[in-house]
Amino acid sequence: MTLPWVVFDGVDREVEAVSNYLRDRLLGDVSPLTCRSYAYDLLRWFRLLWTVDVGWEEATEAEAAALVGWFRNARNPQRRRSTSEGFPAGTVNPKTGKAVLASGYASATVAHNLSVVHGFYDFHLHFGRGPLVNPVPENKARRKALAHRSPIEQRQQFARARLRPKLQDRRLRAIPDDHWSELFAQMRCNRDRALLACYVSSGARASELLGIEAGDVDWMKGQLWVISKGSRNRQPVPVAPEALAWLAGYLDEAGVPDVGPIWRTRRGAPRPLTYWAARRILQRAQELLGTNWTLHDFRHTAAQRMARDPNMTLVEVQTILRHAHITTTALYTAVGLDDLIDKLAEHYQRPAPETRWNPSYDPADIEAVFGAQ
Repeated sequence: MTLPWVVFDGVDREVEAVSNYLRDRLLGDVSPLTCRSYAYDLLRWFRLLWTVDVGWEEATEAEAAALVGWFRNARNPQRRRSTSEGFPAGTVNPKTGKAVLASGYASATVAHNLSVVHGFYDFHLHFGRGPLVNPVPENKARRKALAHRSPIEQRQQFARARLRPKLQDRRLRAIPDDHWSELFAQMRCNRDRALLACYVSSGARASELLGIEAGDVDWMKGQLWVISKGSRNRQPVPVAPEALAWLAGYLDEAGVPDVGPIWRTRRGAPRPLTYWAARRILQRAQELLGTNWTLHDFRHTAAQRMARDPNMTLVEVQTILRHAHITTTALYTAVGLDDLIDKLAEHYQRPAPETRWNPSYDPADIEAVFGAQ
């Protein structure tokens, strides 16, 4: 089986141990992007082993601890992009309330890398290769209990395994209506307006929407056909009439491509619009607005708008967003502090209720216990 991603050592030799593991993952029907993610995590692990001069078959928990220690102190090169936000890493954007990414690695990245290394050694231990003990510690009681948990049972709390970071709960990042209008007004052409309108009305993921072709637009039914990230099946997603109007205007100007995605670059020879180019469209607008929204925030925005519509049930929203579990959809029904500003203002202005005691109580006893009222 041909691997989409291969790890090489310092002298350009293929690391067979990694290739065997990735090949097994592909046989288990993981996507090429998942294979890429695993390959990079294992490359990071092998670079550490090469640095400390330890063979992968001899790795112990000490090397796993060294990996976590490196994560805690290293700077993430993906955070070094120059921006004009002006907000230091790790602070909060005062306009959007969203945190600016820290300069290091996120806890989720550390946890993912540990999981990949643990799976790598589990695979080789199954065939009698590698060390006798997996170098990445695990909480076996937690793994066993969660593997057999009924979905209707309350989720139990378990201690984290050694070296595992503490993960924060996922926060919703829906764009408020006034911020959305402000952002949409900064779009410079029909292509960008159509792209944002399709994102926020369909709830499609960034890569899914960028991959649609001319035959994927159903003008009569008002829907787009996308390749779903999870199932990798071709599935329909709804889109608002306003978004279709912007899309029609864009295609009238740019023309409908014979093959390939309909979203194209505007400079030089037309090329398919990549994720990074679409993100740059958003960044240019936000440099003027002082905000830090992302492409995935459009999906959150669409989900929250649908989930809070009294005429739509949660199951219907789940179907549109293509969530595997309704508990994921239910997250978008949570009420944020910004939604309570008016109610809180009324609460603070409302006079405190007068304390009244039962007439059968002696006023002297009440004063002795509670003081003068």
